[in-house]
Amino acid sequence: MAKRRLNKQQQWRIRKIQQERTERAHRKERAIDEQLESGELGAEQAGLVIAHYGQQLDIEALEGDRKGTVCRCFVRANIDSLVTGDRVVWRPGAGEVGVVVARSERRTLLQRPDKFGQIKPVAANIDHIILVIAPEPEPHDNLIDRYLVAAENTGIPAVILLNKDDLVTDRNRDAIDSLLARYETLGYPVVRTSARTKDGEPAHQVTELVRDQTSVFVGQSGVGKSSIIQTLLPEESIRVGAISESTGKGTHTTTTARLFHLECGGDLIDSPGIREFGLWHMSGDEIEFGFREIRNLIGHCRFRNCRHQNDPGCAINEAAKNGEISPERMHSFHRILQDMAEQQARGLIAD
Repeated sequence: MAKRRLNKQQQWRIRKIQQERTERAHRKERAIDEQLESGELGAEQAGLVIAHYGQQLDIEALEGDRKGTVCRCFVRANIDSLVTGDRVVWRPGAGEVGVVVARSERRTLLQRPDKFGQIKPVAANIDHIILVIAPEPEPHDNLIDRYLVAAENTGIPAVILLNKDDLVTDRNRDAIDSLLARYETLGYPVVRTSARTKDGEPAHQVTELVRDQTSVFVGQSGVGKSSIIQTLLPEESIRVGAISESTGKGTHTTTTARLFHLECGGDLIDSPGIREFGLWHMSGDEIEFGFREIRNLIGHCRFRNCRHQNDPGCAINEAAKNGEISPERMHSFHRILQDMAEQQARGLIAD
């Protein structure tokens, strides 16, 4: 189904914005060329993207006289989108400024769709994704599965971290234990912790999890991502949001992805909290691939256009009947496929 048509006024406004952006880019490129011609920029050297602010980046120098310092840099127009965690080649200018001239090859890239359905890169060169959940707000299979499907399709290992373990009570213990056991059975590492110990130090489970790794924390708002980071980086000014008493939902506290170096070794990327992790940019095949217990069944259904509902000869349904796929994961799988179909029906994405 085609995307929604824009009226003439909307089309004119888009063209105007694009023209303004093009003119700004040309002015920036002319300024960079003038610096290059005048010899104002230093030699090329390796750098690391620490944070992204619109058209400018914070780059940490990885070599040379400025090693360890952070410089605000512009980016040449011929370089595609850069994200926190990217390794780059840059040239220092006068003062704490510079120009990024190239991006190094990425090992991994985490992406997610924005509210317009466009794919947006979040962070690069990540060793593992730490999916944080908590007893409050109540964890739900479907939201967890959305993150895991995204992680599986990026090839980045995922770890499930139950934070606020002290909030597990007789009322919710069975449900949480059952939830975590399902993912442990599938081979996902599961860690239980509370963000802060009595003396204010980070819990040892968290320290061991991030040591010598480049980690990114994702998860529903209010589960304590910023609180965990605050214990790991006590001197950083990270605002911690509280759970809304009326809705039980967390408040978003992080506005831009930023990379921090950890005393225990390794790096940590703090990315904006999101309550929903939309997967409507993915194909049905990618959704199937994102479920570990379904992946090996791809292509074994009787009909190539099998919808995996009540279709005859469906290998996935047969595996579910035989207990090879849990009812909860099967329900989640169907819901994700249904959500994607509904998005297509509303014309939010193209077929």
